[in-house]
Amino acid sequence: MVESKLLLETFQEQGGNNNAAVTIESVKSSIAKMVVRTERFQGRVRKHIDDNYTEFMPNHTTPDMFLDKASLLCDEISDLLSSVGNEGLGALNDASGELAKSSRDLRELLIGLRVSEHILKLDDLFQCVEEARGNKDCLGVLDLLARLRCLIYSDNTSDTSDGIPQDVERIFQSLECYESIKVKYHVQSHLLQQNLQERFESLMQLGCKSFQTSKCVTLLVSKDEAQLQDIVMALFQERYNPSKLCAFLLEQCIEPLIQKPVSVAYNENAKDGTHMELTLSYAIKDQETTSQLLRPNYAEVFDNFRLLLQTLNSINCSVNATQHVFSIIGDHIKDRMLDLLVEECLIPAVPETMEEYQRSTLCEDVAQFEHYLADTFLINPDQDLALSKFIKLFDTYYRNRLSARVLATAREIIQRDLQDMTLVAASNLPANVANDPFLFPRCMISKSTLDFGKLMDRILRQPTDNVDNDAPDPLNGVIGLLLETYIDEVPKVHKKLLQSIPQQSALFHNNCMYLTHWVAQHANKGIDSFPSLFKMLQTTGTKYLRVQLNYQESILMEIMSGFEFDSPHTLGTAPLKLVRQCLRQLELLKNVWQQVLPENVYNSSFCELLHPFINELVTRVFKLRDISATMASELSDLIDVVLEKAPLLFHDPNEVVQVRSWQKLQQLKMMMNASLKEITELWCDGAGPLTANYQSSEIKHLIRALFQDTDRRAKAITQIV
Repeated sequence: MVESKLLLETFQEQGGNNNAAVTIESVKSSIAKMVVRTERFQGRVRKHIDDNYTEFMPNHTTPDMFLDKASLLCDEISDLLSSVGNEGLGALNDASGELAKSSRDLRELLIGLRVSEHILKLDDLFQCVEEARGNKDCLGVLDLLARLRCLIYSDNTSDTSDGIPQDVERIFQSLECYESIKVKYHVQSHLLQQNLQERFESLMQLGCKSFQTSKCVTLLVSKDEAQLQDIVMALFQERYNPSKLCAFLLEQCIEPLIQKPVSVAYNENAKDGTHMELTLSYAIKDQETTSQLLRPNYAEVFDNFRLLLQTLNSINCSVNATQHVFSIIGDHIKDRMLDLLVEECLIPAVPETMEEYQRSTLCEDVAQFEHYLADTFLINPDQDLALSKFIKLFDTYYRNRLSARVLATAREIIQRDLQDMTLVAASNLPANVANDPFLFPRCMISKSTLDFGKLMDRILRQPTDNVDNDAPDPLNGVIGLLLETYIDEVPKVHKKLLQSIPQQSALFHNNCMYLTHWVAQHANKGIDSFPSLFKMLQTTGTKYLRVQLNYQESILMEIMSGFEFDSPHTLGTAPLKLVRQCLRQLELLKNVWQQVLPENVYNSSFCELLHPFINELVTRVFKLRDISATMASELSDLIDVVLEKAPLLFHDPNEVVQVRSWQKLQQLKMMMNASLKEITELWCDGAGPLTANYQSSEIKHLIRALFQDTDRRAKAITQIV
């Protein structure tokens, strides 16, 4: 009685005074009827689903027939449940187990009904996909597939996903038809992507024809921009893989535009005005030897690049809030593209002279091009900094390129033959140079050295009026580097000739002296390491001339090594022959050096060569223990040959007196013809002219060799002290 009273009060509270007559029996009856109606409806829905997704049998039903009924039944069950209320159901549970069971069955029936409704929605969307495809509504199909995916693949981490209760989702994914629905979805997605790809390729045709030595690339883009953008937007939203498109653009278009001379033709009204056409023609045969000459100008590369992007601009629509089509393409190609632009196009375009540098607009042009690429979304200006980095390093590239060009020119000059020579300072005679040490003496130098000096002159003449005062001098230290390179490289390049040909050594000496003079003349130009460069050039030139002098001296000494007296009574022919051979060797050297070396250097060089030769001749004579009158006469004649020929080796014969042993040789000839008294008078108790060149022991030895052992000889020897 208490429970019945409680139920009655509960129904009255839920339904008001008009529901006072509600009884347990009427509730049970209503639930039973709802169960029957729902089970019948679910039977029809189950058959529809099984026919479509399990048995795949043909049927004539549509989801529209069931969706409205399902929604109506759901509403009725919800109203019935709400009319009873939670407290009423609790009371019913206590009052009647059968009624409570009916109520739980009703709740389960509602969940099943909602599962059926969920499947019917999917089926309805699949039919809408078919209709949209028939109408060629790609974006519509894309939207429907997105809704299908949302209904099929729910997020199980939340209680509800897209308004789907978790228990409904769980039951749906356990049904037999679930796998079939997923397969059908993937089929429809694949068909959409395939259709979009085909339509995209019909609206934007990319062609490439290869010939034996050339290639022709064609881009044909439809001018139906609205249709093209719809297709592109749908294609890229459908997880389209643009690798093939990107590879074509990079390998067939962008790389050739940067690296090769490309013939570009643009037709805005191709195919009767329905398409835009861009044609690129270029050679594919490797031409390594002329690749530098054929490199396209950077401005031409920029223009052609803009034309390429202009042709493709129709597809550059927004795919989502953060990406455009070009930004997606850029993710695939921009690293290689930017590397090529900098390494193959921009760095080679850096100026090589100060005049070119001052006229160059390269930095401004690169900045504008970078902005253009950023505006088209091909690069991200905050992340892709290759072009900005090039602009920052432009001055460094310029200095390096200028220095490299100068050094390359210098090395080319160094490689030239030294014997290709020319006369310099023709009017600077020795007397003029003696009065003015700043004059460079008349001599021959290599034409290559003259060109080397002109190269350094051009460097110093580089205009600096418009150069930023804060910017470092691009040629700072280059002069020093050039001269150091000259000093290091010439001896290596011309090593064999410097060792074997006297003229080469003389020319190299003059070349170094000429460059030393050049450095001294430009000491006020701020040349780095001026004193050390001056010293290095002088030392190097002198060193290699000294090496040649030593070599020539060794030749003379080798000849004189055979100077022997076969008989104590007569000279014979061999000594005279050897002396004449030495003089001929010096005569040959004269013919090589006289017009090449400066006169003072030439004179000092021959003085250095004559001195050991004469000294050796005198030494050989003093080795004789006994000299007959005939031998003395022949020795006098032999010495006469030297005294006659040696002065002719000089421009001015009087210069021969600068030879240190010259007077000694003259005095030896004199003693060969002198009497014992004359020799003692020439010695004059150690105060005569012989004392300048001879020791007393040498004079005593010569007296003993020339004169017989007599009291007069003994007395004369006692006077030599």
